[in-house]
Amino acid sequence: MNNNAHAAIGLFDSGIGGLTVANAILEQLPNESLIYFGDTAHLPYGDKSADTIRYFTKTIGAFLLSKECKILVIACNTASSVAFDMLENMAGDKAYVFNVIDAVVEEVIRKNYKKVGVIGTLGTINSNAYKSKINNKDASVSVQQLATPLLAPMIESGFVDGQISHLVIEEYLNAPELQDIETLILACTHYPLIKKEIEAFYAAKNKKVDVLATNEIVAVQIKKFMIEHGLVNYEKKGKSAFYVSDYTESFAKTTQLFFKESVDLIHLPLFK
Repeated sequence: MNNNAHAAIGLFDSGIGGLTVANAILEQLPNESLIYFGDTAHLPYGDKSADTIRYFTKTIGAFLLSKECKILVIACNTASSVAFDMLENMAGDKAYVFNVIDAVVEEVIRKNYKKVGVIGTLGTINSNAYKSKINNKDASVSVQQLATPLLAPMIESGFVDGQISHLVIEEYLNAPELQDIETLILACTHYPLIKKEIEAFYAAKNKKVDVLATNEIVAVQIKKFMIEHGLVNYEKKGKSAFYVSDYTESFAKTTQLFFKESVDLIHLPLFK
């Protein structure tokens, strides 16, 4: 394995939503350098076939491995649900591989939730990844799922904390599938940007629903793992690089929503 503490952490997502994971990792591990790849040419992954997503993952994974990353993070729920095993096998002894699903499943089991709601893209929901992994650990947990395909493009377009987002969120959260739940898993790395709106929806109805954001949970898991394996960079802060497969000015502007600071995007057309 690459146990060089000064090596970068590599992350990728179908777009720029995975920047919420990148940001959460740097909040936990401020000296780390990141190499991020947003496959903006092919977003969203949620409506793509599993074989297509595995092809995208293989191509991006090869790029990140060529950068000698010590850890690879699939910062996308859809890709995590269908391509994690493939990427882990591909990485072999070159890098440790994480997805954004397993840490959340462990959190659900640790907190002993019995009525769980899940919202995400069509690809994530149709994969049944959360439901099967939770029920494999505890068959008594009720897992109710709802595909919410309008949310990611809404967020990418900058419609956050306004009338449009309030209406869309309310429509989804009022669905029969999401009634009588104790916790709601935000099974898309875009969704942390609307976490406060979702919490406000439940607060207005006097409902106690714990909202779980994958970015925060996986960042804590990665920090714990890196400390245990001597992978934390305790020295000078590293430099990060952010790549996209398709560059537009709107993407450049929207990145600040996700990453909380200005990011210089590098156009890298991996898929030719």
